[in-house]
Amino acid sequence: MQLPRTPSFRLDGKRALVTGASSGIGLGAAMALAEAGAHVVLAARTEEALIACVKAIETEGYSASALPMDISDIDQAQTLLSEQEAFDVLVNSAGIAKHSAAIDTTQQDFDAVNQLNVKAAYFITQAVAKGLLAAKKPGSLINVSSQMAHVGGIDRAVYCATKHAVEGFTKSMAIEFGPNQIRVNTVCPTFIRTPLTKPTFDDPERVAWLQEKIKLGRVGEVEDIMGAVVFLASDASSLITGSSLLIDGGWTAD
Repeated sequence: MQLPRTPSFRLDGKRALVTGASSGIGLGAAMALAEAGAHVVLAARTEEALIACVKAIETEGYSASALPMDISDIDQAQTLLSEQEAFDVLVNSAGIAKHSAAIDTTQQDFDAVNQLNVKAAYFITQAVAKGLLAAKKPGSLINVSSQMAHVGGIDRAVYCATKHAVEGFTKSMAIEFGPNQIRVNTVCPTFIRTPLTKPTFDDPERVAWLQEKIKLGRVGEVEDIMGAVVFLASDASSLITGSSLLIDGGWTAD
């Protein structure tokens, strides 16, 4: 009898690009991919922070390099990426949130959040896909979305709108690139303890609300995202595209 074998979760010989990689979920994703054997290119605006992250990853014996880049500057980002060898894996982790009651939303906040969370994410995904298509290579493109792409949230109308948009273009790109064996998916975390979410975690009432909504009774840590990123990047998920992997502790189970 020939028994089936689990596909490999390893990424040896792969090149991965991670945006927003200088902290939080982005840094966790970069480390996870590096641990799985990929050479990881960390991208973010602050060169000093990037270099420190790369050195820390290399000190652990893994392969990494820095690509200082402001992904909200679409032209600059596309030029930089066009000069790079094709990436086998993308993790689009850069993002911002400017929370307020919907009635208080300003045009400035609306534009800022959409510029980074939607427009920049869209065109980074496009640029990496172009590189794969030109090289005639398969790939896995992962957009960091949110549980808020599947529900609504108080004071989060703009943020929710951007993450719903990410889900939409992810599905459409998955359909378009599928014949070329380029997969496009999202990971959708609940509230993860990072510098971006610090104001929420500094508010005891908000923390109590989170713990009530999250059925497992605890907030998320960066480590909770890392395995999902490796799974979607690897051959272990080779038939998954156009999908959302919810890492929400049961928030959206209601």
